[in-house]
Amino acid sequence: MCGIVGLFLKDKSMEPQLGALLSEMLVSMTDRGPDSAGIAIYGAGDGKHSKITIQSASPERDFAGLDKDLGAKLGADVSLVAKSTHAVIEVPTAKLDAAREALAELRPDVRIMGSGDVIEIYKEVGLPADVVERFALAKMTGTHGIGHTRMATESAVTTLGAHPFSTGPDECLVHNGSLSNHNNLRRELKRDGMKFETENDTEVAAAYLSNKMAHGMNLGQALEAGLSDLDGFFTFVVGTKDGFGVVRDPIACKPAVLAETDRYVAFGSEYRALANLPGIEDAKIWEPEPSKVYFWEH
Repeated sequence: MCGIVGLFLKDKSMEPQLGALLSEMLVSMTDRGPDSAGIAIYGAGDGKHSKITIQSASPERDFAGLDKDLGAKLGADVSLVAKSTHAVIEVPTAKLDAAREALAELRPDVRIMGSGDVIEIYKEVGLPADVVERFALAKMTGTHGIGHTRMATESAVTTLGAHPFSTGPDECLVHNGSLSNHNNLRRELKRDGMKFETENDTEVAAAYLSNKMAHGMNLGQALEAGLSDLDGFFTFVVGTKDGFGVVRDPIACKPAVLAETDRYVAFGSEYRALANLPGIEDAKIWEPEPSKVYFWEH
């Protein structure tokens, strides 16, 4: 049992509220997942720089001088903003792949949470309220975001095991459920060049979608394919640079609620995650159908 939330803003005037609204939604799902929590925020990009969110168990050691070391390695200007155990590095977009490779050499103990033009990912072990406060998530702005509270069932309670999982540029996935064929899929995806950091089944689902899109599918087609290829029970919320998608397995035993107004689209594992959103009393509210892909984008 885990908790999922998502908020996609249609009204740009709401963007300064994104972090605060998502944080309240996330904390409301605490009893569905007190082990760890995470959130992905899609903010503004300038078209010239990309972001890499990193995590370290020893941030004072690993983050010290990293911007200068990485900048020297890349021959480019690099900035770094630290938040507790995480930091967001900005590099010229053309240097993004090289920067990811250089980080493994310069700081081998650092882990990459995600990267892309606009995405930032923060996740840690602990109660959702503590994670929200630790990273000042309520102060963040953006166009859309997704969050997750975890109750571990199949893998260890670790930072890397927390959701969201990101396996492609500006892509991430959160999951409530359990996949039964993730070990076989992991082996197949490894043969096709995908890399994994954990034994978590959700990372396999994220990598599956990234792999399908790398082979020419759009997100909707990848989610449709997943309905046939992924065995088990799942509700997925997937973030992309321009929007987010929702899909439930054919049995749809994991709870899910969607709400839409002219200002936003919101997702929650339960309605109480949506109850305090502005204008919710006038929203269209429904339970997403089994095996149906829902997607919104800017």
